[in-house]
Amino acid sequence: MSRAAVATIHLGALRRNLARVRERVGAAKVMAVVKADGYGHGLERVARALGDADAFGVAALGDGLRLRAAGIAKRIVVLSGPDEAGDLAEFRRLDLDAVIHHESQLRWLETDRDPRALHAWLKIDTGMHRLGFAPDVARAVHARLLALTNVDPDIVLMTHFAASDEFEAPATLAQIGAFDAAVRDVPGARSLSNSAGLLGWPQALNTESGQNWIRVGGLLYGLSAIDGKTGADLGFEPAMTLSTKLIAVNRVRRGARVGYAGAYECPEDMDIGVAAIGYGDGYPRSAPSGTPVLVGSQRAAIAGRVSMDLITLDLRNVPTANIGDRVVLWGGELPVETIAAQAGTISYDLTCGMTKRVLFVEDDA
Repeated sequence: MSRAAVATIHLGALRRNLARVRERVGAAKVMAVVKADGYGHGLERVARALGDADAFGVAALGDGLRLRAAGIAKRIVVLSGPDEAGDLAEFRRLDLDAVIHHESQLRWLETDRDPRALHAWLKIDTGMHRLGFAPDVARAVHARLLALTNVDPDIVLMTHFAASDEFEAPATLAQIGAFDAAVRDVPGARSLSNSAGLLGWPQALNTESGQNWIRVGGLLYGLSAIDGKTGADLGFEPAMTLSTKLIAVNRVRRGARVGYAGAYECPEDMDIGVAAIGYGDGYPRSAPSGTPVLVGSQRAAIAGRVSMDLITLDLRNVPTANIGDRVVLWGGELPVETIAAQAGTISYDLTCGMTKRVLFVEDDA
């Protein structure tokens, strides 16, 4: 093995997290969002592990192609829909659902002569102001879709929350109200909630229109969608453990400076460990001195700047550390949310950031 950096993907945790989601949503269907290569966990392996989901949500047509090529027969929803008119034939060939969110996509469908029925989701912009039709045209757009013989009449109505992780803010209630008003008496299943919406907004499950689909991403991977909380705090298990090994332990004198720009000054004579991981593997360069790691079962901390291939560690709390000892960067007893907070980012960013140098292994427990 040329590199010691390993991402262990816990397939059992994925399955148990999906089961926990189902306990919360009752009869609603669950779309497992597996975009961004399964939030960095591996698209195909995640889809296989989450085979009990009712559908998979992906960001792009290419992800749908990958899943079909891997033998995934489950319903697949491309959350940004077709990017050009020529995509429609591929959507139909692969039997992919398309989210329709823009007038250009609607015109492509209206001029398309392919008689095969496309499965469509109509996205309404209730406040995110990113993708979707304005609420005041939602009925007209739905009618245009329903009039097309090349669109399946079972059209799902959806929106996306902009601030559902802010449980005290009024924005989400306003979005729920705008959605209900826009689609009142319009036939079709509804889909409002993401992970944070599931946790904090039961109103979205009991809207005037009713909700039939939940779109869940981060929680399936044990990642928190709530600032200041870990996935474990919310009752979910981390699905990734990132680890490496110590490749050197050096005694360094008090006052000596460690790493690029001498960013860390040793406060006393101490052992500095060197672990085989860096930003070339996807570990965040922005992680400062003091960011925790686990050496064996003991906490140590980064000392100095993260390099492309290596990190240096303050081992004063691990006096028995030796070359070859396992170093955990996140997972289990060291939540990825803790590292993300230190690095000034979110957990999703870290798990999605693993590079091809990292060896991925599966743990089925």
